[in-house]
Amino acid sequence: MTGTFWALMPAIVAIALALITKEVYSSLFIGIILGGIFFAVDGGLGFTGFLQHVFNDGLIKQVSDPYNAGILIFLVILGTMVALMNKAGGSAAFGEWAKTHIKTKIGAQIATVILGILIFIDDYFNCLTVGSVMKPVTDKHKVSREKLAYLIDSTAAPVCIIAPISSWAAAVSGFVTEGENGIALFCKAIPYNYYALFTLIMVIALILMKVEFGPMKKFETMAELATSKYQDKYKDLQNEIGKMEEKKGAKGKVIDLVIPIVVLIACCTLGMIYSGNFFDKMVEGENGEMIANATYLNFIEAFASSDASVGLVLGSFAALLFTVIFYLVRRIISFESAFNCIPEGFKAMVPAILILSLAWTLKGMTDSLNAKEFVAGIVSGKAAALQSFLPAIIFVIAAGLAFATGTSWGTFGILIPICISVFPEATDPLRIISISACMAGAVCGDHISPISDTTIMASAGAQCKHVDHVSSQIPYALLCAGISFITFIIAGFVKNPVISFLIGCVILAGALIALKFITTQKDE
Repeated sequence: MTGTFWALMPAIVAIALALITKEVYSSLFIGIILGGIFFAVDGGLGFTGFLQHVFNDGLIKQVSDPYNAGILIFLVILGTMVALMNKAGGSAAFGEWAKTHIKTKIGAQIATVILGILIFIDDYFNCLTVGSVMKPVTDKHKVSREKLAYLIDSTAAPVCIIAPISSWAAAVSGFVTEGENGIALFCKAIPYNYYALFTLIMVIALILMKVEFGPMKKFETMAELATSKYQDKYKDLQNEIGKMEEKKGAKGKVIDLVIPIVVLIACCTLGMIYSGNFFDKMVEGENGEMIANATYLNFIEAFASSDASVGLVLGSFAALLFTVIFYLVRRIISFESAFNCIPEGFKAMVPAILILSLAWTLKGMTDSLNAKEFVAGIVSGKAAALQSFLPAIIFVIAAGLAFATGTSWGTFGILIPICISVFPEATDPLRIISISACMAGAVCGDHISPISDTTIMASAGAQCKHVDHVSSQIPYALLCAGISFITFIIAGFVKNPVISFLIGCVILAGALIALKFITTQKDE
């Protein structure tokens, strides 16, 4: 089973069960158990070997991984900051401000998109921050939680993957060949990253044209009519929000929300470049000797070599300390109330932490079965004969791999080196297009996968039921993916980013106009 199609079955079963049963925890766990069984049977390990692989080599190893542990700590700190801002009255004050300045449903959605684009440092940070800030505003204007989750998700990874200064740029740059400037390669790939670009265009177009289709149309209609069924659906979540609102400070102002968020962005940026040795004049060389830091005072290079997990934890912790001191100085919350937000924030993040832990474990199961190597072998074996069609094919394979494993970065790690080996010449246009297709496909698969950490974070940020977010987002993502696939075929032949992009935009506009006409006809 190792290194064959069977290696993908645990992830496929988990995804299928999640979509069928609408219950993600048990679906992920069954997928993990299936992966453990496959591994044990293939290696003749027996029942004890099965348990060892699932728990020691799987769950415990994933949760204790330094990078993953850092992400979990980052989530708890962000949850604590959200609880602090709610208790201090910052979110409520922003809601009052929004009532005056954001007067329409379109305005609330556009404001969400703009905020999502502005927070480009990291997708986790983006999802949770945008959700906590914009949820009161979108709730007021009867934007469904599912639509909010879609807006958050569509301005998280798609923005990070075309932002040179982001944790995603740092990750991609780490997969290039030794001696090559990863950030420079990343920047060259941006114009060809059609899925990310079309997703952003499509989000704004859907809002302005008021086009909804698929399950999203149902959720938007229910929210617009404020039906009892929709209200009951989020009764538990509303109760939790109500409890936090009851405890919020009466002196809160908009600055109590804006300043902590600005400080959080600044501190996370500093944390990222700090972890990339930006402030160190001397660093340890390959042989252990201290040498001059080549990235000293080079912001881009420091960001490229940063450790996102470490940087985000350091930055968010510094921002948390600042926020506590800021609120205490302003006397809008007490010392005891401030530190009571720690368990409140942790509690709010428990569902996301549990799903992430299970999703990481499932990824570990598929990795142990060599799922990525199986897919990589298919790509590298067929690449030579395909050439101009290769970008479109890589896009589909990257999307499938990211969908099945729930990870974009893992997809980058296995496919980008293959793209570079297939097209070793730095001047070959197909090299850049193929790398872009890999990144675009990874983000696409990440978008539609129920076990993707970014998708999970978007659900958590919008306080939306995870399976509902996935089911309502898939039709939108698949439409954008189909147009991107056609555009990558065109790009493989014309090898010009502008011409390909313009043709893709025309196809996207035609598809949205047709959908607008069809949905209008059905409504009548």
